[in-house]
Amino acid sequence: MKLLNTCLLALGLTISSLTFVAPAVAATLGDDGLHKEAWMRETFKDLGEDLAEANAEGKRLMLIVEQRGCIYCKKMHEEVFSQPKIDAYIHDNFFVVQLNMFGDIEVTDFDGEAMAEKDMVRKWGMLFTPTMVFLPQEVAEGQSAAQAAVATVPGAFGAGTTFNMLQWVVDKEYEGDEPFQKYLARKLSEPNN
Repeated sequence: MKLLNTCLLALGLTISSLTFVAPAVAATLGDDGLHKEAWMRETFKDLGEDLAEANAEGKRLMLIVEQRGCIYCKKMHEEVFSQPKIDAYIHDNFFVVQLNMFGDIEVTDFDGEAMAEKDMVRKWGMLFTPTMVFLPQEVAEGQSAAQAAVATVPGAFGAGTTFNMLQWVVDKEYEGDEPFQKYLARKLSEPNN
């Protein structure tokens, strides 16, 4: 009986501690089966207009390509984007437009070409979800989003890597000599990271 009580107490403490480390912010599923975050923008998906609006707000434009039933998208929303620090950082620094890898909503690229999301994603050569695409504040005439991107991140990553990528983009570290991998290693070795 004493062993059973000890096990139940340990289980109770484990469940209790999980409650305190659980993320405070949760995404919902939209009618399209994609996770929806409060910081995602509903736009006409004209990337030139989206970039202008992001710049006017002092934010960076980020595209996120996802698909229904994507286990890695779910992981990013439930385990990474839901972290209060990451959620707040995205909200404060990014203008986020979500694209459905197999969607039919029309997207107008920076180069003026307009097509369904699924065709645009194919044009850009994207194969994995989620894929985050970070755009510069100015895109050269005739460039597509894929050509203009300062970083394209295919797949799900942990909170540390994701947060540092967000900072790397906001701080324009891509303009320097330190590639992201070295930046990440340096940042993760610092205290409090």
